[in-house]
Amino acid sequence: MSQKGHKRPRLSNKLLAVVSALVLGGGGVAVIAGNASAGQEGDRAGQLTATIDCPDVGERLTSVPDQAKAEVDGSLAKLDDQVADAYRRLVAGEAQGDALLGELREQRDKTITEMTDAIGRSAQPPQELKALSGCEMKQAPAAEEPAAGDSAADQFGVASNTSQKGGPARSDFVSITKIRPNVRTPDPSAGASTGTFTSQCGRNENGHFNPDNVIVAPGVSNGAHHMHDYVGNKSTDAFSTNDSLAAAGTTCANGDQSSYYWPVLRLRDGKAERDAKAAGGGKDGNVGTILRPKQVTITFKGSPAGKVTAMPRFLRIITGDAKAFANGNANANASWSCTGFENRQLKDKYPVCPKGSDVVRTFTFQSCWDGRNTDSANHRTHVAFPDRGGRCPKGFKAIPELVQRLTYGVEPGARFAVDSFPEQLHKPVTDHDDFINVMSNGLMNKAVGCINDGRTCR
Repeated sequence: MSQKGHKRPRLSNKLLAVVSALVLGGGGVAVIAGNASAGQEGDRAGQLTATIDCPDVGERLTSVPDQAKAEVDGSLAKLDDQVADAYRRLVAGEAQGDALLGELREQRDKTITEMTDAIGRSAQPPQELKALSGCEMKQAPAAEEPAAGDSAADQFGVASNTSQKGGPARSDFVSITKIRPNVRTPDPSAGASTGTFTSQCGRNENGHFNPDNVIVAPGVSNGAHHMHDYVGNKSTDAFSTNDSLAAAGTTCANGDQSSYYWPVLRLRDGKAERDAKAAGGGKDGNVGTILRPKQVTITFKGSPAGKVTAMPRFLRIITGDAKAFANGNANANASWSCTGFENRQLKDKYPVCPKGSDVVRTFTFQSCWDGRNTDSANHRTHVAFPDRGGRCPKGFKAIPELVQRLTYGVEPGARFAVDSFPEQLHKPVTDHDDFINVMSNGLMNKAVGCINDGRTCR
């Protein structure tokens, strides 16, 4: 094809600096292609961006002495801060690839040493953590700039009237009509617990938002680096304790004081939200209009394999993995769909819903408990998922299965994304949800009774 009369798009000085940093840095760093200016076509095929992939130290911790827990939690939060800052410098072109990774490795090595020393003062220090200091660059499809004549009606079905650094990319979206039904549910046994218990807690009408995560980073402001939506317990933030949660009010109609929270969903519309200049918001690459769910349904279900037992008060459960884009899918548990198509669930794509259909996020929590602990060092090993037949692993007992369903009114073709750690690029696979059971023992016993008796209660 002749190139006569067509000019190659020119890169701005700032973008040239980023490209140079990426090319010179080496280490498998992706080259960011130039964006097309108005009226220029620009070859968008193969555009890639670079992000930072670091081993998740917290996932490797299986035991932390109580005496060291606060210091370890602080160190884990510091590791997240270091990666977020390195990613910011990478995007801004302030550091070259190898130099940036070298500085990050030194920071992480120091913090991991502090962590192992803290553990070593009261237990055998986990020396294997020291091998997790190094990070690498990871390639991902870029969030593409709009080309001339692009519209929401193009083949992607996703509007490209905005361009936001850090994703999502067009390849992160797929039409739900192109997905085959993929939901399978186990057949209930003769002794199955078939009832349900529902807490009606609203849609965060009271505007309870913060970028904290009291489960993973207690005592650390902006420990999540993304904004959370809260319903239920009115007081939840980084500094909450069991006592403060038990003393707080709730948005739930039945008196359930539990804390339910998840990353907000935003339209990537380029508009300045209230947190556009705040930590967890614009400062961490989470931009655009926050969408309030049209509906939030919180339901506790039974087990197809038998009866369930009560959850202990203050049990903490995280479902999904906020760092799944870097960590892989081992703990990913995202479920995206559309109303009218919920027999088709997506793990690593956002759904493009037909007109009249709403976006659906479904969170199905682990429903097997070890019978002893309300939390664990990595916040995972004290709970587990049942097998395909609904049976819990050996040594675990069935508890009520928490299922949260959120629907959002999104115009067909609108680009949206879940808030994420900045280096996770707003990938749909990083969606996750957090729960702290603060039901009174009486309310929990009522829920268990309804579920085991096959009744529908709220």
